[in-house]
Amino acid sequence: MRHLIHQYKEMVYKFLTVYSLKKYKPPSPKMHTTPSSVFPQTIDSNFNELLRLIDWPEPPSPVTHYNLSTSPRHCDYHLLNARDTYRIGETLEVLITARDHHARPKKYGGDYFRAKLHSPALKAGVTGHVKDHGNGSYLATLLLPWAGRAEVQIRLIHSSEAVAVLKKKRENHPEKVYFYGYFQFNGSSEMVECNLEVAGKDVCTYRNPVSGDTWQCVRPRKLPCDSWVYHSMGKNRIITDSLEDTLLSSSVANKIIPGNVSPINVFSDISSLELTANLSACRPGLEPTQPSGFYYGDNWRSLTCRGRHFPQPSDALACLKGKDIHMFGDSTLRQWFEYLERFIPSLQRIDLHVNYKSGPLIAVDAIAGLAVRWRAHGLPLRTSKTMVSNLHYESAHLAGIGGGPHTVIVITLWAHFTTYPVQVYLERLGRIRKAVASLLFRSPQTTVILKSANTGSKSVYGSDWLSLQLDILLRVYFKGLAVIILDAWDMTSCHYLPDAIHPGPAVIRNEVDLMLSYICPQ
Repeated sequence: MRHLIHQYKEMVYKFLTVYSLKKYKPPSPKMHTTPSSVFPQTIDSNFNELLRLIDWPEPPSPVTHYNLSTSPRHCDYHLLNARDTYRIGETLEVLITARDHHARPKKYGGDYFRAKLHSPALKAGVTGHVKDHGNGSYLATLLLPWAGRAEVQIRLIHSSEAVAVLKKKRENHPEKVYFYGYFQFNGSSEMVECNLEVAGKDVCTYRNPVSGDTWQCVRPRKLPCDSWVYHSMGKNRIITDSLEDTLLSSSVANKIIPGNVSPINVFSDISSLELTANLSACRPGLEPTQPSGFYYGDNWRSLTCRGRHFPQPSDALACLKGKDIHMFGDSTLRQWFEYLERFIPSLQRIDLHVNYKSGPLIAVDAIAGLAVRWRAHGLPLRTSKTMVSNLHYESAHLAGIGGGPHTVIVITLWAHFTTYPVQVYLERLGRIRKAVASLLFRSPQTTVILKSANTGSKSVYGSDWLSLQLDILLRVYFKGLAVIILDAWDMTSCHYLPDAIHPGPAVIRNEVDLMLSYICPQ
């Protein structure tokens, strides 16, 4: 087991690819005699093994001055083994040197670099794999998947010192984001603070009877606990000091670092289409390759399976005819619902008179027998004021879906969990995995898609590094189930649009096309 753990410590630098996970086995469940318990328990002793997978190097000592941290302006990179000719299918190797604000080489690792190869003119891009050598140097490996001009871009997302801050605040300050609960009874109303856990003993605790998820609110002064009617986002607490704020500031986060690698021209012994010619049809259980695909002409070309594109509404409608689609997640998944609603003219939304930001939303085409639904995942959820009764925990809701060949389940769970200790996320994944496994047990032909995290925020309340950690756990935890991991991380990290928590239309179109490729494989 030790040699496996060592291998997978390096996985966090592969930017959410699972190439290294082929040898990893999920935690073994405790087996019981009843059929309902053939699935993993919510939490077991092997969770520590999962936590080891997201180990990240920390500075040898706490940073005492901003100038000692990694400076994107002074970092640099150069090409190894430069050649006169490059061809499709080959790789580039780029050595990155981290330096502090005095331009001195760093002696330890832990910086979060992201690499990509891109061509603005061709609207092409592919994500690189970055390996931390642990001594201030990093090796970026980049596939050459298209013919023509290609440029290397290396970006410092966070210094190792900033990552240490993110990790510390994640584990030690789960209250950094809090929520409001609204209580109403007999004409009286109160608003109190709520969260997964709230300080003090005088609290109202709510436990979902199906999923087991819990939520707490400060007990209202006059009203009973069962008068809780509405939920909303509260506020962010300030949990950083001036030095930490500087380490996380936009002046040093998410910055392109200078390098001396000139654009190269890639020649073609083979067509880039040949890279995808022998791929299998898109189906559940496939592990995304590294990289999982690339953009060319603003179209995503999967390297995991034979992806398709659906340029006309009639193409998408033909694929989705007779489907019952259930989406559970955050606003990044609501974008898929919105895209389909706009793209397919015959798909008409039914007004359920609910808060649009949290749903539930439904659009139907009665003639095609198509229903598309989206609803926010259960608490915690940062949203405007909404009725608690409309917020369903995803595992509890899945228990009420029969499934079958016409049923499609899509889930994403990450952005609203970046402020909590990792243990919270792992426990939630355990409940969802059990619910998905139960659904597939009773209806094996159900299509289940897990949308990965996407790039976006760069703050202590939500950062790519925090999202990366959760996404690694998501992929590992669902390994072994007949589900689809749709790699939105690669699709956002190498696109020409800037990082955004809500990716632009071109990215969403490609994400939905890939989803449809799994629903209707070639």
